[in-house]
Amino acid sequence: MNIHEYQGKQILKQYGVAVPEGHVAFSPEEAVKAAKELGTDVVVVKAQIHAGGRGKAGGVKLAKNLDEVRTIAKELLGKVLVTHQTGPEGKEVKRLYVEAGSDIQKEYYLGLVLDRETSRVTLMGSEEGGMDIEEVAANTPERLFYEEIDPVVGLTGFQARRMAFNMNIPAKLVNKAAKLMLGLYQAYVDTDAAIVEINPLVVTGDGQVVALDAKFNFDANALYRHQNIMEMRDYDEEDAKEIEASKYDLSYISLDGNIGCMVNGAGLAMATMDTINYYGGTPANFLDVGGGATAEKVTEAFKIILSDQNVKGIFVNIFGGIMKCDIIAEGVIQAAKEVSLNVPLVVRLEGTNVELGKKLLNESGLDIVAAGTMADGAKKIVELVG
Repeated sequence: MNIHEYQGKQILKQYGVAVPEGHVAFSPEEAVKAAKELGTDVVVVKAQIHAGGRGKAGGVKLAKNLDEVRTIAKELLGKVLVTHQTGPEGKEVKRLYVEAGSDIQKEYYLGLVLDRETSRVTLMGSEEGGMDIEEVAANTPERLFYEEIDPVVGLTGFQARRMAFNMNIPAKLVNKAAKLMLGLYQAYVDTDAAIVEINPLVVTGDGQVVALDAKFNFDANALYRHQNIMEMRDYDEEDAKEIEASKYDLSYISLDGNIGCMVNGAGLAMATMDTINYYGGTPANFLDVGGGATAEKVTEAFKIILSDQNVKGIFVNIFGGIMKCDIIAEGVIQAAKEVSLNVPLVVRLEGTNVELGKKLLNESGLDIVAAGTMADGAKKIVELVG
């Protein structure tokens, strides 16, 4: 789960990480009020969306007076911001963050991420701040530094200071930067974050080390123990189908294709999508109904697939181990009847209670195309849709 920049900064402040003062605003009037409360000569008006690259897309602007704040707020609110992370469809701006301006002397990058190869949290830093870190890693990898963190002792002061020196932070500010890194690491651990990024981290004219941005992504499996973070969830930033799927504990991700997929098991779901692509089709979603799904859960999964207007056909690919084929069949039949199925449906069942499942589908009266194998099913649904 992602949160907005201003919410990330609220968390960072609790751990002693320096951030500029600011206020969230949902209207031009609130933006002006926020600027008045800040009382600084310059304020920064920032679009709040769950995507990077806002500055390059015109979503971050300086204002030197209240009239400029009002004008910028009117321009940004309701605007569809297109960045390299949103895709061509962009995201509508529904809230702003009005922040005190900073006297920036130098920009840096700082981040924490779980390294899957070492199974350890890794601190990353670079003096190439303000840029996409992927570009730095690709073009100048020697300017990106890493500190692997022992989970028993955590990030040490020595590691934090070494990172600050490697990033070429001024010597007199190394201890301040190290203190910020230690606070950042503690925030990462305490909130069960998956990624935390500050880009840019800045050194200011008055000798402060400040987080000018804050990106948090949390491990969804741990959110049950962070109610305060769950309350920060912005449903407007998420796909409505994915939100609905989460209510039924379904693993669903929207994609750009037109063939809906309902599969049990993440590995089989990935293989199903690959096979559809192999035969020239494009999957509309990733959907794993899990091993212990009920007929009701399958019904809801089917409804979610059909709520996507781009879906022109559905491929149900079930290998029943824990999941029984007759349960899948019951859910498919129930959902198809409730939503008046009007697109081609290909079903491949194999495993526990497969004959009973096939019998239920055959006697349902639905127009179902049976498939013997995954490849056979993928080929048939691609032909029917195409």
